[in-house]
Parts: sequence; C-alpha cells; structure tokens
Amino acid sequence: MSEIMVGALAPMMRDYALSDIFVGAFVVAILGNAAEHASTITAAMKNRMDLSFSIAVGSSVQVALFVAPVLVLTSHFLGPAPMDLAFRPALVLMVVLSVLVTAQMASDGHADWFKGAQLLVVYFALALTFFFLPR
Repeated sequence: MSEIMVGALAPMMRDYALSDIFVGAFVVAILGNAAEHASTITAAMKNRMDLSFSIAVGSSVQVALFVAPVLVLTSHFLGPAPMDLAFRPALVLMVVLSVLVTAQMASDGHADWFKGAQLLVVYFALALTFFFLPR
C-alpha cells in the first residue's frame, strides 16, 4: 500500500517542483494524520480544548520518540540504505521554534480564535520556509 502512495507522489513532486522535505513534512503529514486532525477539530468544536491539545501534541511526541527511531532501526534491515537522524541546522531550528510557539500558546491554559489564527500563520510560515529550502 505504501508503494502505491510513494509511486503516486513522485510524479506530483516532479510536476510541481516540490522538494522531498516539503512533501514529507507537510503533504504526507497532513494526509497521513487526517483522522487525528478530524478528532482534534471535533474535540475543539465541542470546547474540549484539553483533549484537542493532547491529541495534537501526543501525535507529534509519538512521531519524535517512537516512529522516527523505529524507521532508522528498520532501515538497517529493510531499506536500500541506512537512514540516520542527522538533520540540517535549519530543520532543527524549525523544530525548536515550533516547540517554543506551542509552549507559549499552551502556557496559560486558555484558547481563543486569535491564538488559533496565530498558530495557522506560524504553520503557513513554516510551510513556506520548507517549500523554499534548498534541495
């Protein structure tokens, strides 16, 4: 099944001149976590911000602490070449900034539409940055 998705992404990446990092960080992340996004939005619409926040942050923590290391270890046995966890400094800076913005937004335990709009602006700024990062 994953071969079909990867095979479908390659022509799109070529046609729209999208980099691997942009597709991996945004396109695959949005499509791959659609059910979690729907649950988060549903919980937020019911004013269950604690549940909404825990779903959103829990998903990120799960990827960072479980999925990425498992992929690195699995690549040594199944992949054509072993992966590593060596990230470019710009990508590390993006993660640090994302963590700082998330901590700032969640620090007072209150959510409103303006904070949501600010987070969307940060998300789109990160997307533009990833889009224009050199390959």
